[in-house]
Amino acid sequence: MKYAWIDEHRDQYSITRLCHILTVSRSGYCQWRNRGPSQRAQANAVLDREVAAIHRASRGSYGRPRIVRQLRTQGQPASAERVRRSLQRLGLRPVYRRPYRVTTDSTHRLPVAPNLLDRRFDGWQPDQAWVSDITFVRTGEGWLYLAAILDLASRRIVGWSMSERINAELVCQALRSACWHRKPVPGLLLHSDRGSQYASRAYRKLAADFKMKVSMSRRANAWDNAPMESFFKT
Repeated sequence: MKYAWIDEHRDQYSITRLCHILTVSRSGYCQWRNRGPSQRAQANAVLDREVAAIHRASRGSYGRPRIVRQLRTQGQPASAERVRRSLQRLGLRPVYRRPYRVTTDSTHRLPVAPNLLDRRFDGWQPDQAWVSDITFVRTGEGWLYLAAILDLASRRIVGWSMSERINAELVCQALRSACWHRKPVPGLLLHSDRGSQYASRAYRKLAADFKMKVSMSRRANAWDNAPMESFFKT
């Protein structure tokens, strides 16, 4: 570190003076300059290139945990601490740049279910509690809306649907998809926001046909559906 600092400031002050201030020998500094990069430095340079490429491919949305997983997928495992230092060297951090687009219309007079989930996001068995929400995806041909359902036990998406229209059929198709894949037993807790799509007669009837208990977030309270909000954000 001392030699690197001296090398960085060698055009401003004499090398002899800098070596004297940092109590290192001039000969040691000269040997350091003539020596090639260490194996560690070479390994860090390779890691930095891989981290930068993954960060760029994710359009800046990947942070340390996802970069670590991606490196392992590519057969180049690295510890979370090494990736953290690499991100620091590169000056990179995850950035979420999402244009705002309304997906929740709660100004309706349709029936609203009580908040049965009550932020109990942990401690569930598979297919005991699902959360759902709608987001949007911008494509070259315009906006597409995505409805997804997440299982609170595994934190995996169990059903989803996409459409150019944000209507009740969008969320109904996502629910049919989840039930077709998972075949849950009666009594599953199905949580969402109180948007008009989820409060629609078609969605409530479909949930009743599958013998599910419907739960809805409080008005304008994203924290009541935090796992789904977090999934869409990242």
